[in-house]
Amino acid sequence: MSGPSTSAASATPAAPVTPTTPAPPPDRVSVKTWLAVVAMALGTFAMITVEALPVGLMTSISGGLDVSEGAVGLLVTVPGLVAAVTAPVLPVLIGRLDRRLVLLALLTLMVAANALSAAASGFALLLVARFVAGVSIGGFWALAAGIAVRLVPERHIPRATALVFGGATAANVIGVPAATFVGELSDWRVAFLAVAGLGLLVVAGLVFLLPSLPATEPVRLSELPRQFRNRTVRAGVIATGLLVGGHYAAFTFISPILQDTSGVSESLIGPLLLVYGLAGIGGTVLAGVTATRDVRATIIAMSVLLAAVLALFPLVGRSPATGIVLLVLWGLAFGGIPVAVQTWVLKAAPGSTEAATALNTSMFNLAIASGAALGGVVVSAVSLTAVLGFGAALSALTSLAVWRTRKI
Repeated sequence: MSGPSTSAASATPAAPVTPTTPAPPPDRVSVKTWLAVVAMALGTFAMITVEALPVGLMTSISGGLDVSEGAVGLLVTVPGLVAAVTAPVLPVLIGRLDRRLVLLALLTLMVAANALSAAASGFALLLVARFVAGVSIGGFWALAAGIAVRLVPERHIPRATALVFGGATAANVIGVPAATFVGELSDWRVAFLAVAGLGLLVVAGLVFLLPSLPATEPVRLSELPRQFRNRTVRAGVIATGLLVGGHYAAFTFISPILQDTSGVSESLIGPLLLVYGLAGIGGTVLAGVTATRDVRATIIAMSVLLAAVLALFPLVGRSPATGIVLLVLWGLAFGGIPVAVQTWVLKAAPGSTEAATALNTSMFNLAIASGAALGGVVVSAVSLTAVLGFGAALSALTSLAVWRTRKI
């Protein structure tokens, strides 16, 4: 790209290109660009930590603000639902605005929401702060994957996407437990301030690392239903709904499942969830590699593995050893699903990445909320082990939906 053109070279034959100075490969990625991708991954790490933070601090928030733990649960539900609405709407509202500026604004909004959470004098104000956090979470997720795609050449897109989504997996393994630990050592308000501080560091990093990203084409409201009518995009969005919904229906009850089905001691649940999270990171990395070669086969393999693990758990996982093995396989399977499905959606809509990603992000958040709710209904109406079969059935349906769609 930076070398002389063909016509210039023919006009000046005295300056040939020598074998010792080859032109750099066209898909080479600079260190600064990869650092920008890593900074984006830290942004997803911070966002997911923010979204799930009240889960680990439920007791202390309940006592500190004198509200029930059921009410504190709204601090997770509200931002999740707000994010589901924000994800498809924000790309339409921002029009031709530079995506770099929008992303920095969303991260800054997250920092402000956490600062407001830390300063909240009552539960109502804290709920408002969580509503604001939901706006930043949904908007960030709607843009993040599309920005990663624009930073690197096509050959590196699955790897960049895996890094960005790996930040979300790492948040569940490190971010939420670490923030919870900070809250337990001091106060729940300090935990919110700590995540706000991390957000400020991410903003500072992206200011220096992220290039200007003008809108290639503004997203119009009509583009959202048009993308959903795209059979391949629709298959990816449905896959997200089925896999994430099935996973959260069962995983919401992972602690009683491990204790009642596998006989695992309650004291081991925390360490085992850390092991699960590490397996999830491994699944993210693996999917980032295999999706480059065949994203359709990757989604099918991950969904089949997840369905098999959930279906076999009541039959095979009846001892601590087998239960732990199945838990690791569970983490490996689900860890690869977000990056694999997102890669599918990006390939299915190369000219409308923001609209397609927004639909997928909205479905992801809706699936978390609905999956957990449906899982609770199944557990209450049938049994604890029945929810594993329910999750397995949804995962198996995913394989069928993707198999019937053309290869991309």
